[in-house]
Amino acid sequence: MASIERTAYPRFKRYFTPKELREVYTPTPAEIAFGLSTTQGQVHFLNLMVLLKTFQRLGYFPKLTDIPKSLVNHIRTSLSLPENIYVGYEQSRTMYRHRTAIREYLNVTHFNQSARHLAVTTVYKSASVMDNPADLINVAIDELIHQRYELPGFNTLDRLVRRVRNLVNQKLFSLVLSRLSQEYIQRLDNLLDSHPVQHRSPYNDLKQLPKRPTRNHLNDLLTHLIWLDSFGEVKPYLESITEAKIQHFAGEAKALDAAEVKDIGQNKRITLLLCLIYSAQVQARDNLVSMFLKRMRIIHNKAKEELERLRQKHLETTEKLVGVLTNVLQVFVDKPTDTEVIAQVQNVFTPAGGVQQLLNECEAVNAYSGNNYLPLIWRFYKSHRSGFFRLINALKFSSTSQDEILIKALDFLLSNAHRRGEWLPATVDLSFASYQWQRLILGRLEQPTQMIRRHFEVCIFSYLATELRSGDVCIFGSADYADYREQLLSWEECQPLVATYCKNLGFSNTASSFVKQLQSWLIDTATSVDAGAPDNRAVVINELGEPVLKRPKSSELSSSVKALESAIAERMPERNLIDVLRNVDYWTNFTRHFGPISGSDPKLERATERYLLTTFAYGCNLGPTQAARHMRGIVTPRVLSFVNRRHVSGEKLNAALTDVINRYNVLNLPKLWGDGSAAAADGTKYDLYEQNLLSEYHIRYGGYGGIAYHHVADSYVALFSHFIPCGTWEAVYIIDGLLKNQSDIQPERIHADTQGQSTPVFALSYLLGIQLMPRIRNWQDLIFYRPSKSAVYQHIDLLFKDSIDWSRIANHWNDLLRVVLSIQTGKISSSILLRKLGNYSRKNRLYQAFQELGRVVRTVFLLRYISDMQLRQQITAVTNKVEAYHGFSKWFFFGGEGVIANNDPEEQEKIIKYNDLIANAVVFHNAVDLTDVLRQLKREGYLVVRNDVAALSPYLTSHIKRFGDYLIDLDAVPQELDEEMVLTF
Repeated sequence: MASIERTAYPRFKRYFTPKELREVYTPTPAEIAFGLSTTQGQVHFLNLMVLLKTFQRLGYFPKLTDIPKSLVNHIRTSLSLPENIYVGYEQSRTMYRHRTAIREYLNVTHFNQSARHLAVTTVYKSASVMDNPADLINVAIDELIHQRYELPGFNTLDRLVRRVRNLVNQKLFSLVLSRLSQEYIQRLDNLLDSHPVQHRSPYNDLKQLPKRPTRNHLNDLLTHLIWLDSFGEVKPYLESITEAKIQHFAGEAKALDAAEVKDIGQNKRITLLLCLIYSAQVQARDNLVSMFLKRMRIIHNKAKEELERLRQKHLETTEKLVGVLTNVLQVFVDKPTDTEVIAQVQNVFTPAGGVQQLLNECEAVNAYSGNNYLPLIWRFYKSHRSGFFRLINALKFSSTSQDEILIKALDFLLSNAHRRGEWLPATVDLSFASYQWQRLILGRLEQPTQMIRRHFEVCIFSYLATELRSGDVCIFGSADYADYREQLLSWEECQPLVATYCKNLGFSNTASSFVKQLQSWLIDTATSVDAGAPDNRAVVINELGEPVLKRPKSSELSSSVKALESAIAERMPERNLIDVLRNVDYWTNFTRHFGPISGSDPKLERATERYLLTTFAYGCNLGPTQAARHMRGIVTPRVLSFVNRRHVSGEKLNAALTDVINRYNVLNLPKLWGDGSAAAADGTKYDLYEQNLLSEYHIRYGGYGGIAYHHVADSYVALFSHFIPCGTWEAVYIIDGLLKNQSDIQPERIHADTQGQSTPVFALSYLLGIQLMPRIRNWQDLIFYRPSKSAVYQHIDLLFKDSIDWSRIANHWNDLLRVVLSIQTGKISSSILLRKLGNYSRKNRLYQAFQELGRVVRTVFLLRYISDMQLRQQITAVTNKVEAYHGFSKWFFFGGEGVIANNDPEEQEKIIKYNDLIANAVVFHNAVDLTDVLRQLKREGYLVVRNDVAALSPYLTSHIKRFGDYLIDLDAVPQELDEEMVLTF
């Protein structure tokens, strides 16, 4: 049975605010007239009006005993009825008559056979693309309400959904099984048998995690992929199952051990195994390519380091050669006769080693001049050679454009993989390679007929890595490196959406008018900034054309704010961290989202208690063992681990966070800190063990780790977080975080630092209606683009270095819209797309179009940035909040010496989200406590000023207890909150 708390089935709230009672439950004059015309006597009148107002809110008639007294009292008072009149019917037929009258008045149909058929049909269609019972119940509720049917009881809906879902799934399972041979089925079942020596089943190998990107681990991952591919191409067996359901079934299988899978019926068991194998194959290919890209980057970096070492080594030789040249030139300055010149030059060469040695030294120095480290790559590549060849044999590569030159060169390389000689025939088109590479491969011959094999190999793998990053080359059967074009909506699918989308965002809906709109925007902005330049005292353009911004004076907290902070600190009640979680769950019920992947009710004793303790254990990075040691036996490490593994996922944590954010957003106090229209994104490093693919060495922070990339609203609450590798360009995830944020706080502006911007990111955020306003370090090094080559400005002309190619934007207008509508409809992730568009591509015209549009948007922003002091202060203020959040959230991450010990990327991201849940819970509780303290100060006669309160922050920790025994008492009920916790001034 699904839990009602996880569905959208309407229920009464625990309490009602005066505002809600007034706006939602107060009868209107028309409703009062209806009630008076339908009933006789005050009791029946009250009964009818209570049923009417509750039905309007719930969509069904509740039991009279379940209706809150505060609601009845409000309706009675609104109708000016005596207090001694109570709700209740002496005869049931009167109640049924009232219900019928209400249905007719509201034009709602009783839940009949037609409504049941509608619900069954709707759930049947939806069950083919989703599997969670709560989601299916929500779909049925939405359709019944849309068709104006009365909602049935929750148990009726739950039984209906379970029956239909089971029917759909069993048909899918049977269909999958019918496609398999008996031998193949037996092989799948054998995966669950424990090895007699190793005492573990091959089933565990399906969940194998990648280790850090070393040569040996690359070979291990290759072996793992070859084993997975030995099961054949699994996708055709799952042809009738949507990608979403495949991932759901794979996640369900991953959460189970071999013994638990054995207990499942054969049809479902085999389907779960196939889904897990398919998911493992896709993930292994993604991991293999990621490891290859990292190894190639390491190889190139080592070659660059070697070049620098050789430069230092040859520094003395260079000085020697310069000295010899100086002496030779001096000979000619002295103007001797020809015979004397030869003798004197010979006297200069001889002490330095002679002509041949000097020539050799010159060639050695020239070989490594001009940052040309390419000749040095081979020595670091050669140990990877066999592994890389196995990799390109194991994967299927294809070009995402009509340019097949690199793919043909790769095929030529494979066909000559057995060669060990120095040369290969020069029959390959090398136009994809740079001049430096071509010269290195072909030597200095004017008409080369042969290629140097070693350099050719290194060149092919280097460009393969480059084009995999940019998306110019894709991998069959991959997810992250698949052909992104196949994930986009077709233009035929986009056309019906274009007009409405453009209208909502204020865009023109044709290419020519859109370009004219952009041109006007850039021209108007540049003209305005130029006109205001003489009065802009904060920016100066030096003789080199470089703008220099004067730093604004830092504003310190006023004495009144400091005094208020001190008064608050004295009165803030001491809170235990687990009690904070308990209270916030009481107010928001965020633990309702936790439960088995199947969507059924949790079969756990004291489920809420265990969910809260698990959140505490993982969010504080204590882990199950250490946390259980301090809980006096109320829970075991095994239970905490089980709950985390089987009942909590990243999606469930996001849903829990959304509940906390939404309830926080209703409070009055956070509105003084920010209205939610802006957010800031920034990353902070968390330490990891080295034995995983995500962990990388971070030069700026030092040590191995990953980046928690947080989106924090201007009201201080964290909206969404990713956990990404250190080497990832953070801008890739800046839009993704906003789109995945499902809370009521939907920012229109996003601020970031230098890592959070690039021209494609500016372009995509603009097309999605998001204002990207980063704080860019060394922003003056970026190029300002003129509207046209002929545009000249009186005061700011030196800023501009180039002009916009408007035809490139116009020619790819349809492609730009295809991308943005595909992202908007959820067909493709913005992070996947930006990962491709974030890398230069000479082939990808879509990249070039995004780059050109981004140049327009970024130029407009930079012009505004240098001319608007208030904008710069706003950006700094909001970005300071996300930086403060890093320290605040890490204060709760006190276990395990701050090192995330799990090597599973999914578990790593879950730990970050657990930590966000704790941090947001404390932010929420602090806002409640601050409101109570400020009210108390006002009652005591303290002058509380709005501006002083606006300068406060909910990132308070001095009153929070982190250590000691971790106990929980669910019977302790916290204070009841009024809806907004209004604070008056």
